[in-house]
Amino acid sequence: MTSAEAYAERLFGASLSTYETFSTYVGLTLGWFAALADDGPATSTELAARTGTQERYCREFCEFQASLGVLTVDDASDPLRRVFALPAGPAEVLLDVQSLNYLGPLTRMAVAAGRRIDDLLSAYRGGGGVSWEAFGDDARESQAELNRPWFTRALGPALASVPDLHADLSRPGARILDLGCGGGWSTLALATAYPDATVIGIDVDAPSLQLARAAAAAAGLGDRVDFVLTGGEDVPGPEPYDAAFAFECLHDLPRPVEVLAAVRAAVRPGGPVVIMDEAVADEFAAPGSEVDRCMYGFSLFICLPDGMASTPSAGTGTVMRRPVLTDYAMRAGFAEVSVLPIEDFSFFRFYRLS
Repeated sequence: MTSAEAYAERLFGASLSTYETFSTYVGLTLGWFAALADDGPATSTELAARTGTQERYCREFCEFQASLGVLTVDDASDPLRRVFALPAGPAEVLLDVQSLNYLGPLTRMAVAAGRRIDDLLSAYRGGGGVSWEAFGDDARESQAELNRPWFTRALGPALASVPDLHADLSRPGARILDLGCGGGWSTLALATAYPDATVIGIDVDAPSLQLARAAAAAAGLGDRVDFVLTGGEDVPGPEPYDAAFAFECLHDLPRPVEVLAAVRAAVRPGGPVVIMDEAVADEFAAPGSEVDRCMYGFSLFICLPDGMASTPSAGTGTVMRRPVLTDYAMRAGFAEVSVLPIEDFSFFRFYRLS
């Protein structure tokens, strides 16, 4: 049993972490971290001038981040002469979009939920939900950017490590469906890894598809990828797909069984259907693992309200355990759910439905 003293210490630490999260969001949004990384150490006056912001707030931010041990600082007695610097480690985590340690966008998801707290409380009291659209750019861009380095750097090698799956995806002229493609980084990763394939990404969020099309054009892949605004129950055809993927989206869908049934019908017989979702424990336990605790946070404030915003809804939430996915797959007409031998891929597990 947790004592009052122990829980008070824990809650104090959690509150401090909350303020650190919001401070980090501010530093990213206003360009304070980027300016230190790009142009080198600075006083608060110099940093404010570089970023077009107010010195007094900039100074408070810098001192806060230095007190947290994120920024380094000389020991000048005059606050206006203190020179702050961003070390390489935090700079990579906050700013390097190619690094597998990149977590800066994580702060945007927390802020997206905070902006909608009154709507969330209303849903908790009376039912319904808060749609993905309502969470805005912070949520959609956060999810896309968090997954970007993993898709860009690790997805191709991960799929190639599964020989039969790799063979299916390497078929000349293969057509691959990317369900719930969001900002399109998974779609582009598939197209890059399999240059003989055409990849069709579908999503219900129009702004996300705008991001995806821009990324495809920048990557020079516009001739082999296409993005379609549609839900998973309406898979574009008529030609069958050779494979289908659903990357970190099935738990958000209000009607996952119907979507899986539509995907099953759209893929050629024997073609792989792969679900990548959170690697939570198979069964509930208290206390839970760090992964489970993290995913419950996402679920309560983002994913479950999003899924509940449409009716009828399965109300899955982010913590979609293996037995739940298996039940959905069986009801959609699949005979088996197996775990692919892909490990250490962020917080995710890969399932093959057949």
